[in-house]
Amino acid sequence: MTGASRIVVVGDVVTDVLAVLAGPLVTGSDTRADIRLTGGGQAANTAAWLARLGAPVTLVGAVGDDVAGRVRVAELAAAGVHCAVHRVAAAVTGTVIVLAGDGERTMISERGANLRLTGAHVEAAVAGAPDATHLHLSAYTLLDAGSRDAGLRALAVARGRGLTTSVDAASAAPLRQVGPAAFLDWVRDVDLLVANADEAEVLADGPDPVDRARRLAGGVRHAVVKRGPEGAVWADPDGAVTVAPGRSGTVVDVTGAGDAFAAGLLAAWTAGADPRAALDRAGELGATAVALVGARPPTGRGAAGAAPVAWPAGPHA
Repeated sequence: MTGASRIVVVGDVVTDVLAVLAGPLVTGSDTRADIRLTGGGQAANTAAWLARLGAPVTLVGAVGDDVAGRVRVAELAAAGVHCAVHRVAAAVTGTVIVLAGDGERTMISERGANLRLTGAHVEAAVAGAPDATHLHLSAYTLLDAGSRDAGLRALAVARGRGLTTSVDAASAAPLRQVGPAAFLDWVRDVDLLVANADEAEVLADGPDPVDRARRLAGGVRHAVVKRGPEGAVWADPDGAVTVAPGRSGTVVDVTGAGDAFAAGLLAAWTAGADPRAALDRAGELGATAVALVGARPPTGRGAAGAAPVAWPAGPHA
């Protein structure tokens, strides 16, 4: 993607403790699993997949001033992600325990330093990416009061600088907790809202994902509803809908598949692709992700090559 514009991704960086279960979880006893310690976090995963595609990408987030934080940032930089990641003193890097099996995954989360991401850091990081044309926000940043100001500031700063914006709705349970009205007010007028079927059901009334996508597009400029193996729906504010079919293939682990989907969608759409082409690229990358264990592309240098780590100046929070 030589000559592509930079995408700024804002949100969580975590360590995933991933257990791919060999069978159903046996409560109160033992369940065999393939257990791996890997990089995770919705924003970090999306940034890694964007880098894999060769898109210039800057990740804005926060980690603890600990070994885990240094490892997470180093692996992202090696993958081709420019990291404007804040090290927070006296905080731990976030951790998520992921239980994966039967085409689904359950996450147990400690957001750690991600809760300490500030609006001031986000604003400085966006200012440090003058070649950026798009900002993508993981809604986890909005869904917790500790980091909400950073998420709201990210969207405001992007609009002020003339960047297009997108938000990934993140997770159905915390969306229910904050309530759909509050969330939709926070993301009103973003250029693209991405949600899976469960998240869309929380956010919009309607008999099916197509109708919910139409309703969501009424408050933002475009809405995409992911339907897993059944494909995805793109809706425009005028009611026009583009439906992309699902893709068949081997499913090993669905962790991070939605993040890969978002990366493919953004890389195509920001480069000028129409909705069907963008959905096709997103579906292709999502299908690649579910055939792998873990939420990131295969290890090694991203297509864009290694990028520098940009530790922000100034005192730690």
